[in-house]
Amino acid sequence: MARSREEILKDLAEGVLNMDEDLAVAVAREAIDIGLDAFDAITNGLVVGMNRAGELYDQEEYFVPELLICSDALYAGLEVLKPHIKKDNARSRIGCVIGVVEGDTHDIGKNLVKIMLDVAGFEIYDLGRNVPLADFVRKAQEVGARLICLSTLMTTTMDSMAAIIRMLEQEGIRDQFKVLIGGGPISQAFADRIGADGYADNAASAVRVANQLFADVKAA
Repeated sequence: MARSREEILKDLAEGVLNMDEDLAVAVAREAIDIGLDAFDAITNGLVVGMNRAGELYDQEEYFVPELLICSDALYAGLEVLKPHIKKDNARSRIGCVIGVVEGDTHDIGKNLVKIMLDVAGFEIYDLGRNVPLADFVRKAQEVGARLICLSTLMTTTMDSMAAIIRMLEQEGIRDQFKVLIGGGPISQAFADRIGADGYADNAASAVRVANQLFADVKAA
């Protein structure tokens, strides 16, 4: 007898949270076998587990090695699920440049957002971490991206996000891009203050906000 959606999602999350790559893979295959939507399995299963692992990291119960093993389980499950995602064709036309701003090397949150935007159909250009500010602008122009996603976990690099927006304004191209920001110290108030187009506090909300920013494309 096939297990319920809730049971499968719970085990997907547990596989990631408990650093059990074999479980994540086995349950991901089970999800496909019973016809569970792959995006649902990723968003409400694997990513939930990774978010919980991130919470344990914040509480100093998990450390970097544990997070890396959790991410290995996440990626292993993704390898099974991604080929079965029903991508939004409209979204595939939207390029997204994403990275962690210069001075910060924390990229687990950025990687989760990248995964979620990728499976939502955005075309991802990942610049990595500790990215020179001008590189965001240059790359976005080079590939014709319409979305720039900026991440940081450090208060000392928050102002770099404002600097990138100023660069876009100074070059007279600000209206060509939507800028979405996020990370531990970031808030909606900060996003409003620096003129960002959107703020997300986790990977799932990043997809929701990005979809809202490009609702006109989806409707077209």
